[in-house]
Amino acid sequence: MSEMECARKKLEQGLQELGVYVSEKQIEQLLQYLNLLKKWNKTYNLTAITDLQEMVSLHLLDSLAITPFVKKQGRYIDVGTGAGLPGIPLAICYPDAHFSLLDSNSKKTRFLTQACHELGLSNTSVIHSRVEEYRPQQLFDFVLSRAYASLKDMLDSAHHLCAEKGQFLAMKGIFPKDELEALPDHYFIKSQRLKLPFLSAERHIICIINQ
Repeated sequence: MSEMECARKKLEQGLQELGVYVSEKQIEQLLQYLNLLKKWNKTYNLTAITDLQEMVSLHLLDSLAITPFVKKQGRYIDVGTGAGLPGIPLAICYPDAHFSLLDSNSKKTRFLTQACHELGLSNTSVIHSRVEEYRPQQLFDFVLSRAYASLKDMLDSAHHLCAEKGQFLAMKGIFPKDELEALPDHYFIKSQRLKLPFLSAERHIICIINQ
């Protein structure tokens, strides 16, 4: 079995375990995204993970583990998206929602622009800007972050992007008890431990309602 066939089998099994149901075309897009990431990584240093099997687990399935908190429609912004995680895998799986991918690194936004074009993702926008400096015409229903700074830093830098009653969705490893205790009392916060296929490491999603 080839490397790509093994990656496909692992992805299909992982998606089934997560309860994420996608079409054959979407599976092809997810794998094509990994191929683009590997290709561009040689020049642009987008990720430290280069093994295709690990990329399925740590990039695709990790990003898609938050799907219980994702709505099929709505406006999302992925702040500090880097190589497009979790924004691109979510955009592939939720074609009726719109995903803005924001990063201040021009190499990364060049990759994102090309990747979205090659993947045929008409529901994405790439924004080259610092989070604090970006001023959208329309606010977002969801503000996503993965491997961002502290929760307080996220709220301080991206609060102006979130619509009233919108949600901040922060992906974390171990439960961020100290970070949560540092937040003001007026936020309504939900958290959930996520179970990821093929990984024993802790993962949590922190949902903060913008009231």
